[in-house]
Amino acid sequence: MSRIGKLPVVLSDKAQATVSANNITLKWPLWELSFNYHESVNVKQEWNEIIVSPKDDLAWAMWWTTRAIINNMFVWVTEGYKKSLEVTWVGYKFEVQGNKLVLSLWFSHKVEVDVPTGLKAAMDEKEKNVMHITWIDKQLVWEFTAKIRAMKKPEPYKGKWIKYVWEHIRRKAGKTGK
Repeated sequence: MSRIGKLPVVLSDKAQATVSANNITLKWPLWELSFNYHESVNVKQEWNEIIVSPKDDLAWAMWWTTRAIINNMFVWVTEGYKKSLEVTWVGYKFEVQGNKLVLSLWFSHKVEVDVPTGLKAAMDEKEKNVMHITWIDKQLVWEFTAKIRAMKKPEPYKGKWIKYVWEHIRRKAGKTGK
C-alpha cells in the first residue's frame, strides 16, 4: 500500500475545495484550478482535508497519481510556481516589453516571443542575465521555459547557452593542437 497515497491533503483557511462527480476545484482568493480525476478513485472532503482512496485493488497507480496532482494543485494555487532561465554569452540578452519577450541571440534580427496569458516574465533585480517566469500552472511554466531554452540550446565547447539556473552543463575541451 502507498504511504503517500494514504496521507490527506491539508487545505489552509483561505483555500476552498469543491468535490463533484470526477472533478475537484481548488479556489484561492485570486486563482482557481480544476482537475478531472479517474473514476477508479474516490475523492472526498472532510473539514479542511481531502482524502483520496482507491475503489478497488487495481486502482493503486491512479490513487497515487491523483493524490499527488491534488497536492501539487494546492501548492500551485497557494504559492505559485517559478522557473528561472540564465543566458550566458556576450551578445545574448533578454528584455521584457509588456506582454512580449525580446531576445537577442546573435541572429540577424531580434526574436520576439509572446508571453502566454497569465504567465509573468520578469528580469532578476541583481543579475541582468537571469529571467524568472512565474504562474500557478506548473505545466505552462515548464512548457514556456522549454520553448525559450530550445531557441539556443547549450553549446558546451564555447560556453554559450540559455539554461535553467539550477542546470549544470559540463564544458568540453575543443580540438587539441597538432
